[in-house]
Amino acid sequence: MTIDLTDTTTGAIDRALTETRRRLGGMTMGMVLTLLIMTDEEGQYDAIRAANQAATEHPMRILAIITRRPKADSRLDAEIRVGESSPGETLVLRMYGPLAQHADSVAAPLLVPDVPVVTWWPENPPEIPAKHPLGVLAQRRVTDSAATESPQEVLASLARAYQPGDTDFGWTRATPWRSLLAAILDQPHPELDSGEVQAEQDNPTADLITAWLALRLGIPTRRTVSGGPGITGVTFATSDGDITVTRLDGRTATLAWPGRPDRMVALHRRDIAELLAEELRRLDPDDVYAETLARIDADGTDVRADESTDVRADEDTDVRADEGTTGDQRADE
Repeated sequence: MTIDLTDTTTGAIDRALTETRRRLGGMTMGMVLTLLIMTDEEGQYDAIRAANQAATEHPMRILAIITRRPKADSRLDAEIRVGESSPGETLVLRMYGPLAQHADSVAAPLLVPDVPVVTWWPENPPEIPAKHPLGVLAQRRVTDSAATESPQEVLASLARAYQPGDTDFGWTRATPWRSLLAAILDQPHPELDSGEVQAEQDNPTADLITAWLALRLGIPTRRTVSGGPGITGVTFATSDGDITVTRLDGRTATLAWPGRPDRMVALHRRDIAELLAEELRRLDPDDVYAETLARIDADGTDVRADESTDVRADEDTDVRADEGTTGDQRADE
C-alpha cells in the first residue's frame, strides 16, 4: 500500500502509518531498528531498494530523507509504503526550503520507539558523521568512501573524525578478504618477511586491508596499484617463497603456497544490499575498525599510479592475523 501526503506534518504521517497498519491487519510494528538514509532524487531508488532487501533479514522502518529546492518555502511531502517490497515500512520524506536544515527535527518523531537507529549516507558523507544532526540520532553511522569522487581523501577524513559507532562500507567489503587471510595464516607457515596488497588506484578497502595486516602481523606491508577489478591480490614474502592470493575476475581467488598445489577459493564481490545487511547485524562499536583507521590516520595511505605505500606496525604489535571478522559491487572489494 502506498500513501502520498503533500504539505504535511509528522503528526499526519504518524496517523497515516497507524491507519495503514490497521487496514493491513497488523497493529503491532515488529520492527528491530530505524534506518535513516540521507540521499537525493538520483540515488534514492537504489538506496531504498538495497534497504528493502536488507529488511528481509532485519525488519525495519526506513526513512529516506531527500532535500529539494533550498530557496523554496518550507514544505514536507511524504510517501508511505507499507507491505509492498519488504516486511517493514518505508517513508520517503522530501523537504523543501529551510525545513531541510532541520531534518533531524522531522525525523525524530518518526523513529520507532525503543529500538536502535542507524544512519546511512550512500554517497558524500559529512565531514564528521557523529556530529551531523542525523548522525547524532543514531547508534551506528554508515558511510561509503568508495562512492565519492576522492575515496582515499574521504577515508583519511573519516579516520580523523572517527567516533565509536562509525563504520564504512570500505571496511565491510574487506570481510571476505580478512576471513580468508586469517584462515590462511592460522595454519603453520614460514616466518613472514613482508606483505603486499594489489588493487585499483582509488581503493579504500585495499588501504584498510594494508593497514590491518601491518597492525596485526607486525611486518612492512606495501600497497601497490593494479589494473583491477577491485583488489586483485595479496602476497606474503617468506624465506620459502611467496604465499599469494590472486583474484583477477572478481569472483574466484587462487591460493598459491610454495610446495603445495594451488587451490581455488570463492571470493565474490558483494552488492550494497549484502553490505548493508552485514552492518545491521552488528550495532556495537567495531574496535578493530577503529584501530585500523587509527593506523591510516597515523601513516596515511595515499597511493598513486606507479607508487606504493609502506605501512609499518609497532614492534609490540601482535604477530597474528585477526581471527574475528566484521564484512559491493564497486571497484574496491
